[in-house]
Amino acid sequence: MKPVAQMTPQELAEASARAMWNDDSASQRLGMALDHVAPGQATLSMTITADMSNGHGNCHGGYIFTLADSAFAFACNSYNDVVVGQHCSISYLNPVRIGDRLTATAREVSRRGRSGIYDIRITNQDGVHVAEFRGHSRMVKGTHLPV
Repeated sequence: MKPVAQMTPQELAEASARAMWNDDSASQRLGMALDHVAPGQATLSMTITADMSNGHGNCHGGYIFTLADSAFAFACNSYNDVVVGQHCSISYLNPVRIGDRLTATAREVSRRGRSGIYDIRITNQDGVHVAEFRGHSRMVKGTHLPV
């Protein structure tokens, strides 16, 4: 692996994502896939199983939130800084059914100093917009890769 100082921003985003993914048991065990990462961006997807259903027979909102939160994490950690969520909210727009394949696409809205804002759009396999998540991030001490 190249030294961090010699990596392009895309290489740094990919290397940071690999380092995070290796320790992300929650995302892995829920069957998420990291489909794309770039500086300030990430796309993750997940298929909804019967174990994720609520009392209405739809996907429990917590699983939709978790997918969005994981996309948020990979987007805001794409610069090799350790970044955590400070505040986030979600609006559920359409029901999600068992068997749906959800995609959470995160994009950076603002990144200044130690703070960032990220919007995550969650869609199903038909492109239906099922939820919208906004995350506020805060940089803390540390890096994912040695500098």
